[in-house]
Amino acid sequence: MQLPDGIIAVVKQDCPTCVLVDPVLGEIESRGLPVTVYVQDEPAFPSVSRVVDDRSLEHSFRLDIETVPTVIRVADGREQGRAVGWAREEWQALTGLADIGAALPAARPGCGSKSVEPGIAERLALRYGDVNLPARRLDVPPLEDDIEYCFERGWSDGLPVVPPTEERVYRMLQGTTRAADEVLGLAPPNHAECTVAKVAINAVMAGCKPEYLPVVLAAVEAAFDPAFCLHGLLATTWFSGPMVIVNGPVRGAIGMNWAGNVLGQGNRANLSIGRALQLVVRNVGGGRPREADQSTFGTPGKLGFCFAEDEATPWTTLAEDRGVARERSAVTVFSADGPVGVADQKSRTPEPLIDSLAGTLRAINHYKLANAADVVIVVGPEHGRVFDDAGWSKAEVAAALHAATRIDGQDLGMGTDKNAVAVRPAAGALPKFREGGIHLVRAGGDAGMFSAIIPGWLMKGSLGTDPVTREVSS
Repeated sequence: MQLPDGIIAVVKQDCPTCVLVDPVLGEIESRGLPVTVYVQDEPAFPSVSRVVDDRSLEHSFRLDIETVPTVIRVADGREQGRAVGWAREEWQALTGLADIGAALPAARPGCGSKSVEPGIAERLALRYGDVNLPARRLDVPPLEDDIEYCFERGWSDGLPVVPPTEERVYRMLQGTTRAADEVLGLAPPNHAECTVAKVAINAVMAGCKPEYLPVVLAAVEAAFDPAFCLHGLLATTWFSGPMVIVNGPVRGAIGMNWAGNVLGQGNRANLSIGRALQLVVRNVGGGRPREADQSTFGTPGKLGFCFAEDEATPWTTLAEDRGVARERSAVTVFSADGPVGVADQKSRTPEPLIDSLAGTLRAINHYKLANAADVVIVVGPEHGRVFDDAGWSKAEVAAALHAATRIDGQDLGMGTDKNAVAVRPAAGALPKFREGGIHLVRAGGDAGMFSAIIPGWLMKGSLGTDPVTREVSS
């Protein structure tokens, strides 16, 4: 954009300060400085001789105008300086005219430029900016409802999605510095190439804010890790689906919940981040129920399962246990079933509380099934205080739970066939969970001596899964 030398002013009639300074612009012109006024709303408003109709807002966009009036001094086609709003001394210094605007107040703030109004800024960036959205455009017929259009094309998880318009996707991409065409990996089961832009599209549909996008990207990358075995998790007939646990400063920055109703509804960040991951699995990878997703029952958590950990406790966080410094933000994905509640309102010392938790843990999946799945135990605040008051560390609690959950069972065998010959080990001979397979997390509301047990799919093996942790980056 070639700028005319002299003074450029960007104004709109619907701005009292622009009306206030209009005579000053005429005075500058009368003193011999060339003045070009770009007007955003009413071309007949300015009183100078050279007025440019900028109702398209192209010039305002290219000049990066956020507030009107803005005055810019140009020499040899290049900006030399600018002043925003009306400030007499700044305008005098910019123009070199020491006595202009003497009859006006010393300063007045300006108004917001039309080019930065909600929805307008994104439209202008797409129209005039150097924006590349590496995704194909679909035009919704004029008489068709855009939400129903998404339903009919199978992009929904059964609930309405936010239509991913170009403006919304562009706005979502402002939440990250990563390139829109960066490839995050191949999304199973179809092994489709998944870019940052495709994640952003699904984050829009899920209802995310742009500031959630780095968390969603980290969750997607973690889920694509071969150790997580997302393809196997989709193909299994078991209940499980991806669950996301968030640690670090990002939890508070985006308003996540780690307190009351932590596994339930009501928090936009928790719900939409988990939903965005599930929509990526569906829409990019093709993981649709009763197709590639062969779960017999599923779980409501497969709509989206995400929560943050309460880090105001003496214990290390889940991310710290997995090698991420406490001051860093991270996500951990886990193949999760629905939560099972544990109530113990009597125990005031760790030992009986361990016994209560172990009783439920031993029955997970099948009371004779050993070493089949990991488990996340979300320790509620009141149960957590029982351990804290006794000085028990997270490692001590996990060790006690491992010891208390040894069973008389069969390794990876249900023992339900009465005619089958099975070797019965001695009582308590088998560990219910593999070493490191009990993952302790702190969260939940203050009231109620409860904890939640979240079982998962098969442990890592030829077909199983491991939890995967990824740092969140901008």
